[in-house]
Amino acid sequence: MKRIHKLPDHLVNQIAAGEVVERPASALKEMLENSLDAGASKITVDLAQGGIKLIRVTDNGGGIAADDLPLALDRHATSKIASLDDLEQVGTLGFRGEGLASVASVSRLTLTSRPADSAHAHQIIAIDGALHPVEPAAHAPGTSVEVVDLYFNTPARRKFLKSENTEYAHCEATFERIALAHPQVEFMLRHNGKVIWRLPAQDMQARVGALLGKDFIAEAITVETAAGSMTLNGFVGSPTYSKASRDAQYFYVNGRFVRDKTAQHALRQAYRDVLHHERHPVYALFLSMDPAGVDVNVHPTKIEVRFRESQAIHQFLFHSINKALAATTAGSSSPVPAQGDINTSANVSEPQAALFPPRSPAPASGSSHTPARPFSYQQQSMPLHVAREAIGTYDKMFGGLREEESRRLAEEAAVPASPLPAMLSPTQLQALPQASEGIPPLGFALAQLHGVYILSQCEDGLIVVDMHAAHERIVYERLKTALEADTIPMQPLLLPVSFAADRMEVATVHEHGEQMKQLGVELAPLSPTQIAVRGVPVWLQDGNPVDLARAVLKDVREFGLSQVLTERRNELLATMACHGAVRANRQLTLTEMNALLRDMESTERSNQCNHGRPTWSRLSMKDLDNLFMRGR
Repeated sequence: MKRIHKLPDHLVNQIAAGEVVERPASALKEMLENSLDAGASKITVDLAQGGIKLIRVTDNGGGIAADDLPLALDRHATSKIASLDDLEQVGTLGFRGEGLASVASVSRLTLTSRPADSAHAHQIIAIDGALHPVEPAAHAPGTSVEVVDLYFNTPARRKFLKSENTEYAHCEATFERIALAHPQVEFMLRHNGKVIWRLPAQDMQARVGALLGKDFIAEAITVETAAGSMTLNGFVGSPTYSKASRDAQYFYVNGRFVRDKTAQHALRQAYRDVLHHERHPVYALFLSMDPAGVDVNVHPTKIEVRFRESQAIHQFLFHSINKALAATTAGSSSPVPAQGDINTSANVSEPQAALFPPRSPAPASGSSHTPARPFSYQQQSMPLHVAREAIGTYDKMFGGLREEESRRLAEEAAVPASPLPAMLSPTQLQALPQASEGIPPLGFALAQLHGVYILSQCEDGLIVVDMHAAHERIVYERLKTALEADTIPMQPLLLPVSFAADRMEVATVHEHGEQMKQLGVELAPLSPTQIAVRGVPVWLQDGNPVDLARAVLKDVREFGLSQVLTERRNELLATMACHGAVRANRQLTLTEMNALLRDMESTERSNQCNHGRPTWSRLSMKDLDNLFMRGR
């Protein structure tokens, strides 16, 4: 029988190193966190062979007294906590006091430090965990930690390291994560003598732009919210600026980079309505909270945390990001200059005048003429004769139907507005917001392209709108708002539509038919194999009522009505909106197109459809000039 015996300290350190120092990047993280805890405002990192041969971190922090240098390399010796109370509300990045001791046990480590009030520096060398005596050294105020030949004394572990390029990539990722959270600190990274990063002390936006790219900042939405002792700051990418992986997701708690399932789920839920398929959002978010509300001592590398009130954290993150994304409307990301002149061709005949007439020139100084009134842009008629002829033909063919439709809708003044002819009366069309002082963000409609896209002229170029995707988002947001208020308004069908159904569908209508009216859908069983659709939501009356009914029944059968009205509500409403959105090859008049554009500008999240696809795109005059090599 083998007896129990105590392990030697050196072996204990090497076992701990297996948990704390997984690879060179892990050692670099421990060293950088120590520099930041020491109050450094400038940190320089030197690597050789991906950190396997050399890791050196130099800072200008508070330094370590000569007598404390041996303790700095001893296990569980730290200046950051002194009691259990301190451990329960850790405010520093490091606190266990085992990082440097673990690194020293598997490398050749040199620690050199000089406090600001000392005449000179001192250093201590640790080789294979054995400490040499403290000696005087030359060093500026601050500290240097140099790690050479990581895992030289544990060849079995060293062979599990990857290639130099791979290990360097991990080191650079660690450097970027820490530099991102501390923009007030100047950072420099050199690899094999070559400067890779040189980051001056800067504000948060400049640091995020430097590390995540200017294109991210250009597409990012600023987040600044607070609730009680919690604050959330940072940037989230617009849904169209998404990635195929989670590599560009940076979430920090009190300055510490973490990967937390509660936070990830909350952020994913906030993007649920606007993210396309399996794409992942991009964000750099910084959560500040009372240290007592989060336990950081749950993982050896401190990359995981445990919130004491995880549900409150989830709700705070979800509502903060959801509110920021909801504030985005079509055209809002590109502010339109207030009083910019519009360039038009000089040789344009009267029938083909510009959609936006040019301003009247201001009177010359000293002129006796009355000053011109401020110009206001107005929607002009389509200048192309062919287009007018096509619209005239369309009106001749369907004019009678439109007049009858208009009369019917005029009697239903309570019906909510929509940009489609079957849902919007002429009076309601005239009541839509008009651009009296300037050009709207999405401009004014020119025409339809292949019955799929709306072409619109804005101040600085051309807007192309996917009319189905745009209308789908508008209808979806209206359905959500109506259901949150109480019940989706219903439009009874003049002639109910029946369809063949199985017994389970009929049973579902018998059981839940009355409650389904909350969704704006009225179904009635006609026989054991027939169901009639008697009413649909007012915004979906142009859709296929049978397809809509089947979609609702499918969800109610599969998940139950209560879950459909709570957890799966948005998924069902998105499906309903898709059935009711304007379809391809539906001919719209200019008035209807403009109504759709105005609704996009006033609808939340209208930059994307319910599936995360963009609803519109802009081609500036510069882009168009480049296509035709103008000015070259």
